[in-house]
Amino acid sequence: MNKRQRIKKNEEFQQVFKKGKSCANRQFVVYSYKKEQQQEFRIGLSVSKKVGNAVTRNRIKRYIRQSFLEMKDELQNDMDYIIIARHQAAILDFHETKKSLQHVLRIARVLKKK
Repeated sequence: MNKRQRIKKNEEFQQVFKKGKSCANRQFVVYSYKKEQQQEFRIGLSVSKKVGNAVTRNRIKRYIRQSFLEMKDELQNDMDYIIIARHQAAILDFHETKKSLQHVLRIARVLKKK
């Protein structure tokens, strides 16, 4: 993911938390916020220290980023997404992570219709 596709600043996180809508499953909470005049989607990741050690947290973030890259054609481009990993996400492999993210994004109704 390039720099334009990441949410880093606290103000941007807070804007999505306050104005966006949230959906969740056992592994992830996803906040989505529609931003007009945006060329490509952006994601922000949050994995608490309660989820696991640094190696585990970085693995979860890698899996989430790769899942979003593979799903980029299905996602709406004018959206900001914040993904919060729950404790259950630590035991998932890549394919389970992607499947779980697709599930929660389908619940949030942010995936494009095929």
